Amino acid sequence: MTGDRTDFDVVVVGSGFGGSVMAWRLSDAGLDVCVLERGKAYPPGSFPRSPHDMAQNFWDPSEGRQGLFDVWSFSRISAVVSSGLGGGSLIYANVLLRKDPETFVSEPLPGGGSEDWPVTYADLERHYRAVEQMMDVHPYPLQVAPYDRTHKATAMQQAAGTLGLDWQLPNLAVTFGRDADRPVPGEQILDRGYPNLHGLPRSTCRLVGECDIGCNSGSKNSLDHTYLSAAVHRGAVIRTRCEVRGFQPVEGGYAVDYVEHHDTDEGLPVPSDRLPVHRLTCRRLVLAAGALGSTYLLLKNRSVFPRLSPMLGARFSGNGDYLGFAAKARSRDGGVRRLDPTFGPVITTATRLPDGAGGRGAYVEDAGYPEFVNWLVEEGLLSQTAGLGRFLLERGIARLTRRPRTSIGSPLSRVFGRNTLGVTSLPLLGMGRDVPDGWMRLRGGYLDVDWRPAASRAYLRRVDGAMRDLSAAMGARYVNPLWWLNLLVTVHPLGGCPMGTGPDRGVVDSHGRVFGHPGLHVADGSVMPGPVGANPSLTIAALADRFAERLVDEASHRPGRQP
Repeated sequence: MTGDRTDFDVVVVGSGFGGSVMAWRLSDAGLDVCVLERGKAYPPGSFPRSPHDMAQNFWDPSEGRQGLFDVWSFSRISAVVSSGLGGGSLIYANVLLRKDPETFVSEPLPGGGSEDWPVTYADLERHYRAVEQMMDVHPYPLQVAPYDRTHKATAMQQAAGTLGLDWQLPNLAVTFGRDADRPVPGEQILDRGYPNLHGLPRSTCRLVGECDIGCNSGSKNSLDHTYLSAAVHRGAVIRTRCEVRGFQPVEGGYAVDYVEHHDTDEGLPVPSDRLPVHRLTCRRLVLAAGALGSTYLLLKNRSVFPRLSPMLGARFSGNGDYLGFAAKARSRDGGVRRLDPTFGPVITTATRLPDGAGGRGAYVEDAGYPEFVNWLVEEGLLSQTAGLGRFLLERGIARLTRRPRTSIGSPLSRVFGRNTLGVTSLPLLGMGRDVPDGWMRLRGGYLDVDWRPAASRAYLRRVDGAMRDLSAAMGARYVNPLWWLNLLVTVHPLGGCPMGTGPDRGVVDSHGRVFGHPGLHVADGSVMPGPVGANPSLTIAALADRFAERLVDEASHRPGRQP
């Protein structure tokens, strides 16, 4: 994934849902493509699991951390994004939902300005289909054993039915079986006719709820297993641990400056200003470092791009991300109701709150997590510690009295079997159409986000109320500590380089081309002029597919170039 070449037709910065799609479409058309990804590759089996390794699994190279999670904290919202080959697909929950046709809006915002989408659903429909085919999407096979034991999915279905809400099994980019009609957990996945870039075997979903911390079995059809492997097969060059610091126009295109992080530096503080700077040149430059990354890079290098739109940094949105918990569910007869959030992929279902008289639309989805999280739940640790104390006391008494009974299965079972909080509780994930009135700016050289939830308060209350109703319908108590702490966290930051019909309305046009700077493109969540509403990954990828198509068409008409 390295090399000595320094000149390419196209350099793509970032390997998420925008960059990966661009890399494949452009290399498939015969263009020389280089992808620069700041993070490292994660082959199957390489995602951390131990407490020690997870503690180091964050992105801060100056402190010796080159891990998967990059957490940005701002005054009123925090954001969690990914650093690794495959971008956000490494830690997302696999949901590929299309943006609802009626939400490609042009409407004023409460604080001034407007949310204007210069593309329509019809513009993206065939690009949606292309991405869905490449990502090999399928709904969760809830009606087939052993998937029919996914209690969280059936509980959400029943609760939505009780409340009269739309419910669905959304498309997931997960391989459940070689034959989609006969899913089998743990079955080996066959390559698509060309080698996977990692060169390691993958297996179908084992239903262990680890999607958001990296899938060690390779069941997720993440971008490294799909678009990036296809791009490498078509000749694309991928360079990992290469973090872009600057870029500027030069004769014939652009120069891109980056530093390289080394695996030998992991665990060691390395001041970033001491790293040597490398340079590539290219005819076209595609920024795909995410809403935060691409916006930050353009703001940082703004002095060499004098014609950038004054809208740079505008239309920040957290895509309405909201987190709640249904806790301690009980059945109608008062017994324990199993929700089993650790069984299955992280998300299996989606409940829809439509746009209209009720307010701005949203989705509420079930969430899962790995089994080891249950061991960290405070009530479980306390009860298990107490149970262990009783067990040791019983064993001590038995030894002193020389009790002849030797079977200790039941006492041991009591040690581990008292905790029911984990099995009867379920995280709920909300997302939807918050108000995209935030601004991203540099402050002291650092990215700052000024987004105030006041304009989105009605939306947030609607999602909170829906989660409360769903929890009650599942026989659970609703808990939302983040609401009382006034803390919002997004895993879907959007905006910063919004699309528009001109430089007074956006930073890029409807094909991702930066106004005023030919050959400079943006292809990631930053181009959204407002929230997607649904999980945004599919729409980001579909837009990138559209952008790449136009770029290839333009490149094919350049003199002396035959893709």
